Amino acid sequence: MKNEHRTEIATLGEFGLIDRICKPFVARNPTTVEGCGDDAAVIDAGDRYLLLSTDLMLEGVDFDLTYFPLQHLGYKSVVRGISDILAMNGTPRQIMLSLGISSRFSVEMIDAFYEGVRAACERYGTDLAGGDTNASINGLAIGITAAGDVAKDRIVYRSGAQTTDLICLTGDLGAAYMGLHLLEREKRACDGHPDPQPQFAGHEYILQRQLRPEARTDIVAALAENGIVPTSMIDLSDGLASEILHLCKRSDKGARIYLNRLPIAKETYAMAEELNSDPVVAALNGGDDHELLFTVPLSKQDEIFGMGIDVIGHITDAGTGARLVTPDGQEIAIRAQGWK
Repeated sequence: MKNEHRTEIATLGEFGLIDRICKPFVARNPTTVEGCGDDAAVIDAGDRYLLLSTDLMLEGVDFDLTYFPLQHLGYKSVVRGISDILAMNGTPRQIMLSLGISSRFSVEMIDAFYEGVRAACERYGTDLAGGDTNASINGLAIGITAAGDVAKDRIVYRSGAQTTDLICLTGDLGAAYMGLHLLEREKRACDGHPDPQPQFAGHEYILQRQLRPEARTDIVAALAENGIVPTSMIDLSDGLASEILHLCKRSDKGARIYLNRLPIAKETYAMAEELNSDPVVAALNGGDDHELLFTVPLSKQDEIFGMGIDVIGHITDAGTGARLVTPDGQEIAIRAQGWK
């Protein structure tokens, strides 16, 4: 290995690395309908498709236990897993959790984590179906596997967007990112104090969005009730910019996102002003929102508006790129600058 050329992973980025890993692999089993490249793997299980997703959360990278309650971390772990199932228009059924645990964790701390897991499982009708535990030299590692299913005529991939489709978004953007910055600010302010008193009053919404997000099972149910099958869909966890680029790449299309249509909560604006930061940056690149970004034909516009879902743009022809349109008509190329 000493004399071989070394390529730094940073030169590829997360998604370039995933593409490189998956490229040499081909499906050998006829039941493997979709492997790498979407929110979940799709397996032919007879009358329905089985959906499988996996995720990894690492202490110091994905969460900081200085301010992240273990109950909330357990809850968020479940949400993170089942959101990938929802992004395929599926119903989450089971999760499996594997933990790498260092010696600084007590039995009571692990109990607290699983209290949150149990609360989320009860909230979303999902079963904890197993997992694994192992020793960790340093910190906590969480591996989440989620399983679900979907009717074959209702499966939604990232790759189905069509020209003129409406780009739809559930919920609002950037609040989780602002919540994270608030937590980091108060951590620094309280560092070294014997009796820390973090200043969280009035910021409950953005804290909830970061520490205890909700999965959008309600949206998948509402789409079914209204007879709508999106043409494409993705879980919005890495930031709007990254996710719209994923949809465009997989669908071989372009997109126009309108700046004045981005839904940003007043609490996000307030925190951004307090921190002297740009709420649009938070909306585009913040991530961790766990909302759903999806496309539907233009003919479904009335139904979508009736569901209270924001339409933030439309799909354009291949080769036109993904661009953010300002109120004065300028177009700015969208770049993935969020979590990698």
